[in-house]
Amino acid sequence: MPVSQPSTASLPLPPGKAGLPWIGETISFLTDPDFATKRRQQYGAIFRTHIIGKPTVVMSGAAANKFILATHFDKFSWRDGWPDNFKELLGASLFLQEGVEHQRNRKLLMPAFHGKALVNYVETINEITDRYLAKWSQTDELTWFPELKNLTFEIASVLLIGSAPGAETTELSRLFTELTNGLFTLPLKWSYTTYGRAIAARDKLLAHIETVVLERQQQPTQDALGLLVQSQDEDGLRLSVAELKVQALLLLFAGHETTTSLIASLCLALAQHPEILAQARAEQVQIGLDAPISIDSLKQMTYLDRVLREVERMYPPVGGGFRGVVEEFEFNGYRVPKGWQVLYRIPEAHFDEAVYPHPNNFDPDRFAPERYESKPSDYTPLLSL
Repeated sequence: MPVSQPSTASLPLPPGKAGLPWIGETISFLTDPDFATKRRQQYGAIFRTHIIGKPTVVMSGAAANKFILATHFDKFSWRDGWPDNFKELLGASLFLQEGVEHQRNRKLLMPAFHGKALVNYVETINEITDRYLAKWSQTDELTWFPELKNLTFEIASVLLIGSAPGAETTELSRLFTELTNGLFTLPLKWSYTTYGRAIAARDKLLAHIETVVLERQQQPTQDALGLLVQSQDEDGLRLSVAELKVQALLLLFAGHETTTSLIASLCLALAQHPEILAQARAEQVQIGLDAPISIDSLKQMTYLDRVLREVERMYPPVGGGFRGVVEEFEFNGYRVPKGWQVLYRIPEAHFDEAVYPHPNNFDPDRFAPERYESKPSDYTPLLSL
């Protein structure tokens, strides 16, 4: 006889508060970088709030990540979880697609991001990076983050949407900054508001991408957008112009924002730990600094890989992610209703002493093969390096 599942109806909601009518705690969420940390200290690893127009449960820790991303993923929707700002500004891209649609478009995007395609991109990346390094070597003082953002955006825009280095890339970078400023702000669409400027910037970026797409359809190239134009599924169907535009915009977003954060944090960490900087430099000297970087030489940088993983653990470029709740569930004795949204948190898992001993110590060797402290089953998400 099958065992009936206990009802969640009698369980309490997570502790927390809804805040003000309609806006909830959105203003605090958008303006206070320690919003989640403060409430976790007050309420625990699961608490409720009301942000970005929805009742929200914030869940943190490796167990929460595993619950949301793996064992109970069918109770959540990727598309329904993201704020409306993301949906409007980034469009119906892979970022917001699920099921068969997601699988189909992911396959169509893959040829541009593996194997021979990546090998072809390395030369462009080397050329742009060498130019920036030459410029920086002539500068007495610089601020890392804006310089690195210019570098990563130029690489992404040249490879992904075929922009020309110089004035065109500079203007696209300005437009993209306007767009991203609107992702976490009140959706007031007047032209003088942050969100209104974000909408206008999005439209200009999409117009530029459409022009390049039409050019690639007439004259295919080997950059990412050129390969996406040529990609087709088992039935011979290709991405439409409208699909190519929004997918390219998403790739531009994903292709440089987190990378900028990671590299800037790397510079900070190496400056703070000269002994680790010396060891990383020694590895580079051993590999050979005179030869251009290649896919093969990257594979030899095993110590640098550990350093990057530790940088990402201590300074995660992404703080978490949203999911929409499509089926009521229970977690840690609390009930979370259908129609709410969940925000899972990454930093708390990265500083869990049960997974990473002495988590406040910067220790790349925790990722050495003989120690490797974070296993996939831990659900302490690190990006693939």
